[in-house]
Amino acid sequence: MTAEPVPQVLNSNGAWCWFQDERALVDPERRQLVVGSIASVAGKDGERRGGDLDLSVVDLETGDVQVVTLHEGFESDDHDVPALWLRPDGRWLAVYARHKTDDHTYWRISEPHDPTRWGEEKVFDWSELTEGRHVTYSNLHELDGRLYCFVRAINDDPCALVSDDHGDTWTFAGKLFEREKVGYVNAYARYAEGPDGLHVIATDHHPRDYDNAIHHGVLSGGWRHDSTGAVVGGELFTEPAPNQDRLTTILPVGSEVGGVRLTHAWTTDLRVVDGVVSAVMTARADHPGWPEGAEITGPDAVRDADGNDVPVPDLRLVYARLGKGGTWAVHPLAAAGPGLLPHEQDYTGLAALDPYDPDHLVLSTPIDPRDGRALPHRELFRGRTEDGGASWAWTAITEDSGVDNLRPILAPGDPAAEHLLWFRGTMASSQRFDCEVVLRSAPRIADTTTPDAGETR
Repeated sequence: MTAEPVPQVLNSNGAWCWFQDERALVDPERRQLVVGSIASVAGKDGERRGGDLDLSVVDLETGDVQVVTLHEGFESDDHDVPALWLRPDGRWLAVYARHKTDDHTYWRISEPHDPTRWGEEKVFDWSELTEGRHVTYSNLHELDGRLYCFVRAINDDPCALVSDDHGDTWTFAGKLFEREKVGYVNAYARYAEGPDGLHVIATDHHPRDYDNAIHHGVLSGGWRHDSTGAVVGGELFTEPAPNQDRLTTILPVGSEVGGVRLTHAWTTDLRVVDGVVSAVMTARADHPGWPEGAEITGPDAVRDADGNDVPVPDLRLVYARLGKGGTWAVHPLAAAGPGLLPHEQDYTGLAALDPYDPDHLVLSTPIDPRDGRALPHRELFRGRTEDGGASWAWTAITEDSGVDNLRPILAPGDPAAEHLLWFRGTMASSQRFDCEVVLRSAPRIADTTTPDAGETR
């Protein structure tokens, strides 16, 4: 078996959330990879670098790395990383927002073919629309020939800005979905471009506050469609926007997958490759929810109001693939262990779908998917399927690590090579972490090896 290449450290202090895309992108002509991250006050040189919004620019021919800071001291929060877009004129666009601490979407545009030099920062002010309730996240996608930036904004619903000049200027497009707010925020959405339009999967609310289902639809031709192609709601971005639960529900609340009842689902990743639409989701397995007055006392400890221990969630990764007629096949993927953070019991190490191979993904878990062993830290595993996701063969990418390996990204832009990014270290919260960003790049070759062990069904 061919050994995995040694990872290269790109940034000694950095991490990212998973509701912004693309977080990493390759320019195949210039042989450059760019990945965004945020530095933490708890990381290396945090007293000086904490909150810096960084881009790591990698020369894929030489391996040279240059870290460029888009905004010094922006905010020590992994939700703030930029979405990246490579424009037709060779300039890079980076769009970013703080984590519900202001009402601004920020953006900068690089010099032609040079992501190390950037123009002035510009700002779109949402405050008249949000009534000062702030915004989060940036997702850049082309839809019907126009560039959109999807933002969690008005009423904490998914909304969009639109640009007809490749990101030089932005105007408000409208709301994508809307519903009565429950708890912290509304839908957590992931997006993926396909030949038939822009695909989206979304939750109802935050899994901490609500027993979520996961819903899927396609945006195209100025309309929303469910998985069957049926139109949902009125014209796109006109009022009122529909509730996302009117789309096709991929993972209903209480679904039994792999012999366990799943609840409190969350969106993890979405890709459309060669017409194949795939999604990864997380959910709690056989978890009744917290009793009233429960107190989280540690990573694996929760007590009820009487001081008795109650079970923490047993988190699972679930794979789904869209079939003919708009039906979804849903399969167990892997155990994801307990929550990553004591106060965020639904956080996992996550998974990344391959942008060029619909039968390949990479995931992070503290449970070895080959044999079910509990591991000291979250490790990365490569999964391959030959039956549409019903079963998976696994190969370890990292082993015997001294820290967690988290939130992998398989960067698009270069079909000839695999560019796998992740960050490794320790996280206390989304604001305080001590992690470094790493990269493994390798040419794509036909997979003729047999994984070292294990197949899951």
